[in-house]
Amino acid sequence: MINKNTREELFREIPSVNDLIHHSRIEPLITEMGGQEVKKLINSVLTEVRQSIISGKVTSIALDQIVQSIIDECTLKRRPSLEPVINGTGVILHTNLGRSLLSPAIKDYVNRIMFSYSNLEYNLQEKRRGLRYHHVEKVLRELTGAEDVLVVNNNAAAVMLTLDTLVPSKEVIVSRGELVEIGGSFRIPEIITKGGGTLHEVGTTNKTHLSDYQAALNEDTGAILKVHTSNYRIIGFTERPSTAELQQLAEVADIPMINDLGSGLFIDLSKYGLPKEPLIQEAVANSDIVTFSGDKLLGGPQAGIIAGKHSLIEKVKSNQLLRALRVDKLTLAALEATLDLYRNPKRAVREIPTLRMITLEMDELTRRANDLANKLNTVNGLSVKVIPGSSQVGGGSFPGYEIPTALVSVQLPEDYSATRFEQLLRTGPIPIIARLEHDQILLDVRTLQAGDTEIIYNRIAELVK
Repeated sequence: MINKNTREELFREIPSVNDLIHHSRIEPLITEMGGQEVKKLINSVLTEVRQSIISGKVTSIALDQIVQSIIDECTLKRRPSLEPVINGTGVILHTNLGRSLLSPAIKDYVNRIMFSYSNLEYNLQEKRRGLRYHHVEKVLRELTGAEDVLVVNNNAAAVMLTLDTLVPSKEVIVSRGELVEIGGSFRIPEIITKGGGTLHEVGTTNKTHLSDYQAALNEDTGAILKVHTSNYRIIGFTERPSTAELQQLAEVADIPMINDLGSGLFIDLSKYGLPKEPLIQEAVANSDIVTFSGDKLLGGPQAGIIAGKHSLIEKVKSNQLLRALRVDKLTLAALEATLDLYRNPKRAVREIPTLRMITLEMDELTRRANDLANKLNTVNGLSVKVIPGSSQVGGGSFPGYEIPTALVSVQLPEDYSATRFEQLLRTGPIPIIARLEHDQILLDVRTLQAGDTEIIYNRIAELVK
C-alpha cells in the first residue's frame, strides 16, 4: 500500500497537459487531429493515471508510458469504424462482412471516377444535361435482353418502386409460399403495402397451382408477383406454375407479371456442380418486369436493377420516389465495369471474386489449405491439420446447399482458450474472422484472398508465444 506522502509525490510527478502537448511525439498528432481533440485525450489519460495512483496500482511515474498511452488513444480514436477484414468463414456472400468483393480488374476505372469530375449527368456529344442511368443501360439491355432498365439503391427498393408505380391501390397476387422475409426483417407483404398495393395471397406454403392465380383475378387486380425464394428451399411435395405460365395468364388479364429474382445470376453455375438457378435473361424473356440485386451473385456493388418492357420502365422512371432511391456515381461506375466483364462469361468466372470463389476446384482448395497449414505448423505448440468441410454461398443464394471445401484446423496449446483466441483474431489490427468449433479454430481457404495467408500466420505466431 502506498502511503500518503508517496501518493502526493506521485501526483506532483505527473506531467502537465501543456508539457505533453509540446512533447515531440505528440505535436504531430495535433497537426492531424487538432489541439482540442488531443487535449481531451491527454486529460483522459491523466485522469486514468491519477485513479491508478489512488488505487495503488501505480508506484512510479514514467513519462514515456504516459506519452505512449496518449498515442495509443489517438490511434484508436482515428481508427475508422469501417475496416477491411479477412473472411475465413467460408461464407462467400457474407452479409455481415459486406457481401460481394468487387473485381480487382475494375479498380483502376473506379478510382479514376472517384477522384475526378465525370460526365455523370452531362451529355458530352450534345453539350446538355444527361441522365445518370444511361451509363449502364446499354450493357444491361445487352446482357438481360430487356427493352429497358433502371438502377436503384437495392433490390427491396426496386420491388417497392415498381409496385408503387404500377399497382397503387390495386391487388398484387402472390403465392403464400413466396411471402419471404429478407435481411433486416423486411418482408414481401410489407413491401407490397408500402408500395401502395394490397396483398392477395393464393395457394399454400408448399403448393400453388395456376388455377389459384386464375381464381384470384378480379377487377381490382393490379399485377401478379412472382418471388424467387432465394433464401430458403421447400422440398418434397411441392408445386409452382412456371414463370412462362404466369406471364401468359397476366397477358390475358392485361396486367403486368413482376418477377423478383432477389439474387440475380447471369451464368449457369450448374455446370460447376451447383443446383440450377433461374438466370436473369431467362426471367426477362418470360416476365414484364424483373428485379434483382447487384451485390450478390452478380458480384458487383449494392444496387437494385429493374429490367423489362420499355413502356413499364418509363412509368417507373417518372415516379417521384426515384430521386430518393437513386444511386451515386461510384455505384454506377462499379456496376458498369462489373457488367462489362460478363460480356466474356469465362472472364467473368475468372475475374469476379464471387464467381471465382464459388467455382474453385477441390484440388486448388487443398493446395491452399496445405500451404497455410504447413506455415502454421512451424509455430511451436500448435497442432494444425487440413480437414474436409463445407462452404456456403450465403447472401440468400443457393439456400441449404453446401459446397465441399478444405478447412485448416488449428488446435491450440492446452493453456490457451480457443474462445479468447478467436476474439483476439477478430479484434486484431487486421481482423481475422474464423469459425470456432469444438475448441478448434477453423479457417476455410475458399474465402481467403491473396496475401491473407501471410497475415494469418503472422498474427497467430504473434499470439502464440
